[in-house]
Amino acid sequence: MTLNILPNLRRKFEKVRLVVFDVDGTLTDGGMYYGSDGELMKRFSVKDGMGITLLRQAGIQTAFVTAESSTIALRRAEKLRVDYVVLSVHDKLQEVRRIAQKAGVTLDAVAYMGDDVNDIPAIEAVGVSGCPADAVTAVKERVDYVTEAAAGYGAAREFCDLILVAQDRYPHLAAEDTRMETDRFIKQETDDGTG
Repeated sequence: MTLNILPNLRRKFEKVRLVVFDVDGTLTDGGMYYGSDGELMKRFSVKDGMGITLLRQAGIQTAFVTAESSTIALRRAEKLRVDYVVLSVHDKLQEVRRIAQKAGVTLDAVAYMGDDVNDIPAIEAVGVSGCPADAVTAVKERVDYVTEAAAGYGAAREFCDLILVAQDRYPHLAAEDTRMETDRFIKQETDDGTG
């Protein structure tokens, strides 16, 4: 994959060892769907999920930090095997510091992606920051990188890809994993007599 990353930005991405994501409006499209029993659904992108998986495969830790108390965000994090998940956060910077300490990294080795004003203190404290194309203006003016994609439509994947490309760790890992999954599926078909 070829991405043109400005040299000063590349240096920041090269240091990243932990990536922290806001959830609503960053990993989702910002919509919340409610029924009579409460919140039912949020929309996540599988492309963003693959980006997070690729970070993990490259040895980069991940975290979700959200002001919401959504079990949906928790389930998504569990599925992706996210290292740290903090719900109902009022002070995101405090949580980012706490997670960085647990992860054994300094703040300059942390990348943060958020979309709204409550993300700004964390954005300004970390080594490199990003936001989706549809983030609020105050965030766009402060981050290192604004994605071309909107929230919930590949913005997080774009941010993940930049980190992986800067570190020369892009998806040769994914190709191997895909091949292994295909081999397993073919073998299973043959064993079942359906192949």
